Amino acid sequence: MPVHRSGTTGRALIAAVAALLTTPALLLARPDGASAADIPADPPPPAPAPAPASAPARGTAYMGMGIIEHDGQGDLPRTDRAPQTEGVDVSGHQGNVNWVALWSSGVDWAYTKATEGTSYKNPYFARQYNGAYDAGLIRGAYHFAAPDGSSGATQADYFVDNGGGWSRDGKTLPGVLDIEWNPYGAACYGKTRSQMVDWIDDFLETYRSRTGRDALIYTATSWWKTCTGNYPGFASTNPLWIPRYSGTVGELPAGWGFQTIWQYTSTGPIVGDHNRFNGALDRVQALANG
Repeated sequence: MPVHRSGTTGRALIAAVAALLTTPALLLARPDGASAADIPADPPPPAPAPAPASAPARGTAYMGMGIIEHDGQGDLPRTDRAPQTEGVDVSGHQGNVNWVALWSSGVDWAYTKATEGTSYKNPYFARQYNGAYDAGLIRGAYHFAAPDGSSGATQADYFVDNGGGWSRDGKTLPGVLDIEWNPYGAACYGKTRSQMVDWIDDFLETYRSRTGRDALIYTATSWWKTCTGNYPGFASTNPLWIPRYSGTVGELPAGWGFQTIWQYTSTGPIVGDHNRFNGALDRVQALANG
């Protein structure tokens, strides 16, 4: 049964601690209200990079997998900022999670990896997703994108069909598209900037049509600039989840004036990946309620 509590006073006593292939003149309106003119032209292709000596197995990717390699790692953020609500994200790597210990330490929400591409389902998903709920956390699911494998719509359907849906129960957050550095090969999955924007749009539109909710986008500013040309067209509809392991959140992708979630470390207690929701707990609840 879910663990119930009233406020956070008792908690301190329990524990100390996501190309247009036609001519450039064809500026078609996009469903999100932006146009092809918002996507900067692709730069000249770089020299081929040497193939990695080894690549991880498909399905083993997780949120922030390439962040330290591409963006580095700095100090932890201050704790005296405007109200923030602590959360975590987990994947199959964490296995069985001690959700009660996380809740007792001050964690109020969690996201669990459900799927990757169209061939991987987290074997621990049900235990992690339901375990967070049972411990009293608000929970949600995320999908690790593989744009080189199938269409955005196909992957959105796979995600929703395997745990990524949404229900208006006050305890379920909308799904997340985790779109970031490719751990298996080419950084932009072999797509031009305009092709990548179209792929993302395909996923987001399908997810919305299936669930009635706009998915969050988890992405690094460095990747977004490189692979979408810093496209601003999703900012008005899709909340931003930004990874930045430093004392400040840093530069955001174009269009977003603020982040909804900040993944600030990969070395936090119990599960590693810790995040701050940009607001008090009632704002997390509002996102869950839609």
